[in-house]
Amino acid sequence: MQAASEPGQVDLEPPGCKVLVVGCGNLLRGDDGVGPVLVRHLWELGVPDGAQMVDGGTAGMDTAFRMRGADRVVIVDAAATGSEPGTVYRVPGEEFAELPPLQGLHTHSFRWDHAIAFARWALGDACPTDITVFLIEVAGVDFGAELSEPVTAGMHTVIEVIERDFLAPLRPAKVAEVTVEFTDDGYVRLDAALAASRFASDAVAAVVRDDDFLLIPLRGPRSGGLLLKQRNPAGDRSALIHEVLYGRIPVGVRRAFWDDEQGALRVPLDPTS
Repeated sequence: MQAASEPGQVDLEPPGCKVLVVGCGNLLRGDDGVGPVLVRHLWELGVPDGAQMVDGGTAGMDTAFRMRGADRVVIVDAAATGSEPGTVYRVPGEEFAELPPLQGLHTHSFRWDHAIAFARWALGDACPTDITVFLIEVAGVDFGAELSEPVTAGMHTVIEVIERDFLAPLRPAKVAEVTVEFTDDGYVRLDAALAASRFASDAVAAVVRDDDFLLIPLRGPRSGGLLLKQRNPAGDRSALIHEVLYGRIPVGVRRAFWDDEQGALRVPLDPTS
């Protein structure tokens, strides 16, 4: 299929991405929902530019077509091999040379391994070659159950690996010393690079300790706190901190430092600090 090149034509090519993460499984069946739950955790941590996070559910055929245009694909699903619950398997896509048969399949029996096989058949050269599958051994798949403790632990291990090996290279470099701007209408403004590198989830807590203003990243809006709102087309972000700094807002541009010990952006309120 060719991209649209003349007025009036419609470009049906899907947007490409550097990394596609697909969580497969049924949220209603206990540990079988670990893939979609993992994707929700990644959403809360913040999706960097160039990445896409998809709740693949049980729609394997949708997963296959989602792969078009992706440089790297990560698929996460539950496994039931009889091993210790929470065991994590990392399987390179190259190991799926012997693909499962596609004849006689219908949508209810279409799994992630069928999705890989179908994508190779349907997409041809447009099918990504860099595919990694993470499988997490289940403890139970009862209807209405929560994720078990061992599967939850395994899920967080996989999240750490995905962040380290796939998402971290897409995130902006983290700079130790930056500047922020306090406005006279009670906002703190962060430039786009600072917001993306330190506050990717768009949720923050703002507190004052002694003579320091601290802006602390949270795991997403469900954690409460303040939301960083887009301030301009450049992607600069801002949060309303009027109530936190009532009567002592240091209007203007101020130096700020990343405090590793407190896990926060620290802004000295004393201009001599």
